[in-house]
Amino acid sequence: MLVREWMSTPVITIDAKETIQTAINLLLDNHISLLPVIEDGKLVGIVTDRDLKRVSPSDACLLDFQNIMYHVSRLEVGSVMTKNPITVTPDLTVEETAEILLHNKISGVPVVDANGAIRGVITKEDLFSALISVTGFSQRGILFGFELEDRPGSIKEVTDIIRKYGERLVSIVSTYETAAQGYRHVYVRAFNIDRATLPELENELKEKARLLYIVDHKEGETKFYDTEHLPSAVNAKS
Repeated sequence: MLVREWMSTPVITIDAKETIQTAINLLLDNHISLLPVIEDGKLVGIVTDRDLKRVSPSDACLLDFQNIMYHVSRLEVGSVMTKNPITVTPDLTVEETAEILLHNKISGVPVVDANGAIRGVITKEDLFSALISVTGFSQRGILFGFELEDRPGSIKEVTDIIRKYGERLVSIVSTYETAAQGYRHVYVRAFNIDRATLPELENELKEKARLLYIVDHKEGETKFYDTEHLPSAVNAKS
């Protein structure tokens, strides 16, 4: 998935010479947390709710607070913005973008094209939306967690069984990072499931592979089978 598919548009921007009060109003009125700052038509920085909180007084009596805020609100955005902001291109993948946000501990970035023109903004909320979409979570089906041998056909073996019961596959996600050597963890989400056949399906899956858990999002139930092979973070909760 590419940034262009998930970025927020149209872009709400602010001029570097506008006041902080104007920036606050834009953030609040549009329910956003990041504003690209423009000067002479070019991106020169960003201002976030965190920047605005940083210049707001926290330790002051009421009269001092009111006086300080009166002057602070009239400061120009250019004086508090983050200069030379990190940006991404529309054709970057959402995974690469998520890594950039995580590594730099930021909540969002402007999206610019090859000419430096702003095309959008992408934030953690946009990435969450992409995650929910690609995993099919909104379908509220059933998630099957497996630890499968890292060999050709191991995923097909379990998905063929799931399909045999008339279920529709929404997504298949796998990772090696939390699995034992020679295995991988695979997460299969499906819907249109007849709950009456679920016990029979469970038994057949357990005969074919190491079934870790089943999460029924519609019923709000989680059933664990093999906590020994779950990631440590999950074991701590179980």
